[in-house]
Amino acid sequence: MLSTGIKITSKILQHSTLAVVCSFSLMVNASELKFEDQQKLHDIANNVSASRIGHDIQTLVNFGTRHTLSDTKSDTRGIGAARRWIKKEFEKISAQCGGCLEVIEVKDTISGEKRIPNPVEVVNIVAIQRGISEPNRMVMMSGDIDSRVSNVMDFTSDSPGANDNASGVAGVIEAARVLSKYKFNGSVVYAALSGEEQGLFGGKILTAYAQKHNWQVHGVLNNDMIGNITGINGVTDNTTARIFSEGTRVVETKKQANTRRFTGGEVDSASRNLARYIDTIADKYIPNLNTILVYRLDRFGRGGHHRPFNDAGFAAVRIMETNEHYDRQHQDLRTEDGIEYGDTIEGVDFDYTAKLTSLNAVAMASMAWAPAPPKEVEIKGAVTANTSFSWQETSDENIAGYKIYWRYTSEPQWQFSKYVGKVSKYTLKNVVIDNYYFGVASVNKQGIESPVVFPGDVGSFDHNIK
Repeated sequence: MLSTGIKITSKILQHSTLAVVCSFSLMVNASELKFEDQQKLHDIANNVSASRIGHDIQTLVNFGTRHTLSDTKSDTRGIGAARRWIKKEFEKISAQCGGCLEVIEVKDTISGEKRIPNPVEVVNIVAIQRGISEPNRMVMMSGDIDSRVSNVMDFTSDSPGANDNASGVAGVIEAARVLSKYKFNGSVVYAALSGEEQGLFGGKILTAYAQKHNWQVHGVLNNDMIGNITGINGVTDNTTARIFSEGTRVVETKKQANTRRFTGGEVDSASRNLARYIDTIADKYIPNLNTILVYRLDRFGRGGHHRPFNDAGFAAVRIMETNEHYDRQHQDLRTEDGIEYGDTIEGVDFDYTAKLTSLNAVAMASMAWAPAPPKEVEIKGAVTANTSFSWQETSDENIAGYKIYWRYTSEPQWQFSKYVGKVSKYTLKNVVIDNYYFGVASVNKQGIESPVVFPGDVGSFDHNIK
């Protein structure tokens, strides 16, 4: 994001850009390119507690192992004890906000799989904070309950899973503590998922549940390892985080792919623009945090629990640390040649986990307060000097108007914007469609914006687009 006015250095660029500025009397500056500042979002970021997160991570570690196939009867060891504790924490939070959370178990029995050969009940613990005006519009933060050691089928050995992924679950619980003190237009979902290490089964189960109940899921923020600041590469860094997002939807039809070939959008899926939205939140509200937009579904050749949501067409991203330490992932607890292996709590930085939790909490609050992203966004402008937009009219009283964004096609973030009021169509004069990528965001009366929607099916936040 730009922090000052644009300085023109090229005469050719100067003439082109000034033509745009003169046509609209646009002032391309920080106020145009950034969200309007919201003190309540700063307050949310500041209310996240590193000490509470540390306590929760230690509690999860103390269950010994949280392997999907581990003990479900014990009150002190295994995944059963862990998920019952998580459920009680959500219920405690709900009691403090007058029952504002619906705490449910979303589960199914899995068997006949390579990593789950015998029948096992995979149970997700989910808390839903319903929106006051759009209860079926959802933004979700998720983390994985289960842990593992070197042998993925070893469900008896100690497997603390402090960073992978007690850090993510602790972040989800802490986000619920902070956000439950507010009321939102849309709903916020806090999900502790099971079965990730055995095949992403918890995510598959919750995705199916969301589809069955017609949830309008406009963002899944999957947090998987948000506590480590020292990588296997020797780098120690608590000022950056990665946001992974897929490009085109895996459910894209042949017809949609052919349209995209001629109109663009390979880097403007709903997931990709969700990632840009979170990146903007980091710039605005999270001090000393630079988020890195990674144009890939996940790490090279690897996977995470956002993928089942992507597979269904939902906008979903993975948020995580920048520098991983592989000696602390999926390892038996041991010391060899002076090297300590295992995912223990000593490898977790609570302040860093709190910082990434703040990012999630603020992003979800912003999306839940903002109106829904515009629907049926269309664009026209071939062989003309102007670019025209249209989108679905709405009676949503939360919407004050709309904002059009555009950027050069080689740029990762939106560069230019214009607020156009509460209309359903608009034309940017003398802005040639061939030279930019465009999108439209909804804006509420307090100036809080939705994610930007790229025109056409490729950018729609409606996962049922066919």
